[in-house]
Amino acid sequence: MSPILIWGAGAIGGTLGAAFVRAGHEVVFVDNVQAHVDAINAKGLTITGPIFEDTVKAPAFLPEDLEGVFERSFLCVKAHHTEAAAKAMVDHIASDGYIVSAQNGLNERDIARIAGDHRVIGCFVNFGADYLEPGKVTYSGHGAVVVGELDGSATDRIAEIYTLMLAFEPKAILTDNIWGYLWGKLIYGALLFGTALTDDSIADVLDNPAARPVLRKLALEVATVAALGNIRPEAFDGFDPAAFGPTAPPEQTDKSFDDMVAHNRKSAKSHSGIWRDLAVRKRKTEVDAQVGPVVEIGREVKLETPLAARLIAMIHEIEEGKRPLALENIAELGGSAR
Repeated sequence: MSPILIWGAGAIGGTLGAAFVRAGHEVVFVDNVQAHVDAINAKGLTITGPIFEDTVKAPAFLPEDLEGVFERSFLCVKAHHTEAAAKAMVDHIASDGYIVSAQNGLNERDIARIAGDHRVIGCFVNFGADYLEPGKVTYSGHGAVVVGELDGSATDRIAEIYTLMLAFEPKAILTDNIWGYLWGKLIYGALLFGTALTDDSIADVLDNPAARPVLRKLALEVATVAALGNIRPEAFDGFDPAAFGPTAPPEQTDKSFDDMVAHNRKSAKSHSGIWRDLAVRKRKTEVDAQVGPVVEIGREVKLETPLAARLIAMIHEIEEGKRPLALENIAELGGSAR
């Protein structure tokens, strides 16, 4: 088979690609950062962290320099770069090949519009990783890894992809409800965006009694939009989407919060990639691509989502340097529901 194409060699793509190389597969990296590409070609891609540490060798290219056609590919760019990346990579994908969307959000919809439904595989990842510097990524914590055909069917190719993912994460899951996992991640992702309004760690914010009622209302908005679309969100890594539904008792919600706190305290990654974009890398986050669809779909089904809409605005204000990271932002977000 042709090498595995990893489009986006940052936190997710770099970690997956390195694991595939370690499992004996050929990998080709594509990234739009010249310094990162140069570092990988000169010295290899170094993975640090508690899971494994290694430097793997694989060729890396800028998008415009890539040649060839690939049967197997993983799209691992930030959600707001999905359309441009999919358009650039589609000519490099075999007619019977596939693109696995190892991203955050509902990007499978955009990729399918460009590449065709038959060439898109749904994927959910929740492991901890960060891009540190050119040629270096940290893999900081295990997390859920799930793959599935968009229509839930059992195919030979999804069985092969599942076997491939087991080489990375022994607890990987093959599902017939990939949309349920993606929407579950949207609910959890909204919580992470909420924690990123502050300088505190994920676990500290989720453990904060003052923050929990606000975060619960935010999660409820996303869960209600999913329910109106007949989506059954799936649980993962201590997160129970049912705990944030309209009929969930407080005890169930608190248990899910406690479980998420316990999971995040075990990870070497204390803050989300969202926080890192805001506080360290000083760049735009995925908020429009991740939380934006919740607001848009909510409007389509006549459901107002004031906290989600306000969260987007507040994240933009932080991106633009108009709002500091502070715990008080959580209380202000809660005022949006009144």
